[in-house]
Amino acid sequence: MNRTPDLSTAVWRKSSYSDGGGTNCVEVADSYTGLVPVRDSKTPSGRPLVFSAGSWLAFVELVRGQEGA
Repeated sequence: MNRTPDLSTAVWRKSSYSDGGGTNCVEVADSYTGLVPVRDSKTPSGRPLVFSAGSWLAFVELVRGQEGA
């Protein structure tokens, strides 16, 4: 059973923390219920990582908590 969503029509958005040059960015595709596809902007044709929404939220919260550390 293939659990990877069809991402052929995904609309990717760059991280708000990207360097502005467009080459060192994390990109996320929205609109996948319960899933968060993530890819590296340097290799857009590469296979993205797909996280559960809960796992991605936990990661983002952890990173945000480390900003001031």
